[in-house]
Amino acid sequence: MAEYLVQMNHICKSFPGVKALDDVSFDLKPGEVHALVGENGAGKSTLMKVLTGVYQGDSGEVLVEGKPVNIHNVRDAQELGIVMIHQELNLMNHLTAAENIYIGRESKKKFPLFLDKQEQNRKAEEIFKELNLDLDPTVKVGDLTVANQQMVEIAKALSYHSKVLIMDEPTASLTENEIEDLFSIIRVLKAKGHAIIYISHRLEELEMITDRVTVMRDGTYVGTKNTKDVTVDEIIKMMVGREIFVTKQNSFNSKDAPVTLEVRGLNAGKMVKNVSFQARKGEILGFAGLVGAGRTETARAIFGADHYESGQIFVNGEEVKITCPSDAIRHGIAYLSEDRKQYGLVLGLDVDINIALPNMEKYQNSGFIKFGASEKNSKEQSEKLRIKTPSIKQKVGLLSGGNQQKVVLAKWLTKNSDILIFDEPTRGIDIGAKNEIYKLLNQLAEEGKTIIVISSELPEIIRTCHRVIVMYEGRITGEVAGNEIDQDTIMNYAAKKADA
Repeated sequence: MAEYLVQMNHICKSFPGVKALDDVSFDLKPGEVHALVGENGAGKSTLMKVLTGVYQGDSGEVLVEGKPVNIHNVRDAQELGIVMIHQELNLMNHLTAAENIYIGRESKKKFPLFLDKQEQNRKAEEIFKELNLDLDPTVKVGDLTVANQQMVEIAKALSYHSKVLIMDEPTASLTENEIEDLFSIIRVLKAKGHAIIYISHRLEELEMITDRVTVMRDGTYVGTKNTKDVTVDEIIKMMVGREIFVTKQNSFNSKDAPVTLEVRGLNAGKMVKNVSFQARKGEILGFAGLVGAGRTETARAIFGADHYESGQIFVNGEEVKITCPSDAIRHGIAYLSEDRKQYGLVLGLDVDINIALPNMEKYQNSGFIKFGASEKNSKEQSEKLRIKTPSIKQKVGLLSGGNQQKVVLAKWLTKNSDILIFDEPTRGIDIGAKNEIYKLLNQLAEEGKTIIVISSELPEIIRTCHRVIVMYEGRITGEVAGNEIDQDTIMNYAAKKADA
């Protein structure tokens, strides 16, 4: 057996105006978990797309088990045993687990017009047993949890007899228990000789599951370390080229701050039950809780994205009726969705148009769009937020996750909304970009904006928020502020029912 399962030597890749990869090398040993880390835009995804045949490198070579290979497309990679499991799962909810695993490669009976579903289910069940998974191959994927859907993706990858699995942000949408289940599966795969490339922004996970760490920065290779020989702080310094210190939020003096948003007795669907709270000018108010606590549903009801059955919403002391997002926007409320790609951006349009979309009344004159004014604003916002893009005419879908998030923020800053609801503001964003988002939140609060932050990452809540409201099963179970904000107190409230 060759020492390395995969070697990528001196890979270069350029796009118009951008050198995405500049002489990057990477290797992977059999039976190891090798982390690939770096800020958004560092080149991680581009390197993996070269390995999986999505992109062709401009120069350099790829070796599999010591032999040079040409990977022209995804099928070539699959035939070499290299499969990528993307952060956005690529499954069809109306099909069964087995049908998703073998889609396009269905088992056929002797008469080829007929599918052999029984054989297909049997093969899927064999893979589940190999992974020690108790999953029914006939269950519809749409009925599974996100964690089990991810297991189906892993099974699908193994169905190609893969030697190399590339996992992109595999724990982004998982609970703590689900993460440990995933790690158990990864250990099973390691023991069977599979190699895993593990891409994650959650650096605290690396010491739990990885053997080596390779760091990239600005399209270049920085270095590779044995995980046991390097600290998280050292990895961060390699990633960003500088020290990053994120201190706990200063206390907020609410005595003289006016209430800008008040919610009384809000009820919406099954996940928002009698929710009442106040948020003040210049305050960063956090919403914490476990998955399914009702935080996002509360935000969507306030913003008018979902209908609420009863309750009152007050903006600057006056009751307002919000039946749709345009009502909320008119009253100065903005909502930055946790799924920026589906709800926050039009990926096929450029940066300028995305920033301008909710602000078209500013750029219209007798029915004509004043593109000059729009472009001037987009350039100013791009500079202010340090959006990394070759030009404001770049399609948003080609930007990194952190920069996409900044584009969403730019459009609401252009709208000059006074109440900003951030739902998972740094999901899928690297440590450097997170630090920039945190600074922006503080800056906006200092300017008098009211900020609401919904986050599943407790360190984020603790670092950024002046006050924290905790929810459980649709109800508010606790509230903490200042020095009382700590992990134990929040988790205590997050795991108990509200008083009847």
